[in-house]
Amino acid sequence: MSLVVLVTVPPERAQELARTLVAERLAGCVNVVGGIHSIYRWEGDVAEDPETLLLIKTTGERYPELEARIRVMHPYEVPEIIALPFDRALPEFQSWLLGATAPESE
Repeated sequence: MSLVVLVTVPPERAQELARTLVAERLAGCVNVVGGIHSIYRWEGDVAEDPETLLLIKTTGERYPELEARIRVMHPYEVPEIIALPFDRALPEFQSWLLGATAPESE
């Protein structure tokens, strides 16, 4: 199974997190989408912050490690980590994603 994982981060942390996930083969690709303005409820108040959205492509097999790495690097107490499975994609993309996220020893 393949996944698109949505993660919002402060703009100044986006590039480092994206590069780390790809370098460690936890993600095949991360799209960094800037200019997000989030309005949310936190600890009883309505808050607003600029954020960057990461669209992370990975596999179900790599997801547990990906989530753990995001938790370590993410500055928020409760980071937004939403995994959306997809089973339909260009076959060549699916094949590339499996190769790009395979651990180094394989």
